[in-house]
Amino acid sequence: MGYLLLILSWSIFYFTHSFLASAKLKRILKGRMKDGFKWYRFSYTIFSSLFFLVIMVQSILIPPNRFLPQTTLMTYLGYMIAAFGTIILVKSTKQIQMKEFLGLEKAEESPKLIQTGLYARVRHPLYLGLLMIFLGYVLVSAQYTALIHFLCLILYLPFGIYFEEKNLIGLFGEKYKEYQKQVPTLFPRWGKKKRA
Repeated sequence: MGYLLLILSWSIFYFTHSFLASAKLKRILKGRMKDGFKWYRFSYTIFSSLFFLVIMVQSILIPPNRFLPQTTLMTYLGYMIAAFGTIILVKSTKQIQMKEFLGLEKAEESPKLIQTGLYARVRHPLYLGLLMIFLGYVLVSAQYTALIHFLCLILYLPFGIYFEEKNLIGLFGEKYKEYQKQVPTLFPRWGKKKRA
């Protein structure tokens, strides 16, 4: 029962994430809330953080059951993958305006499309970092709860990326479509980088 509730919680979390981040909803709320809309991003961040915390507490309360025996190699690989994921996550957040991203600062009227650093290799380094952290956690703990976290993220990503990119195309138009052609979604190409 605990696993089903965990899956349901992640489903609600990811659905609300995409729904609340949709450009259409933001346009409607901006028209209705006027000056109050400046608090929307911050409220959304608080809501998402609290929801995520509830999911983490929920998973801690589920008795730990392993789906694989733990080995030293698996634990080592798990820590390495999670560490690289954390590095990717931190490096990619340094390229975006975190205060603006969290809703602590007003968004720029004409935002810039970031295409340098990690964003020159993959379009969604934040998601790549999260995937690696969740995968690392699966290998380190070998628990069903960790596996559920990882699988729910994998199932959500195609939808999350689709809706996010729809918003980005609406924001940047042809510039983003060109970026899509040149830079892979999640996994970098390690050959020579094509010049535009």
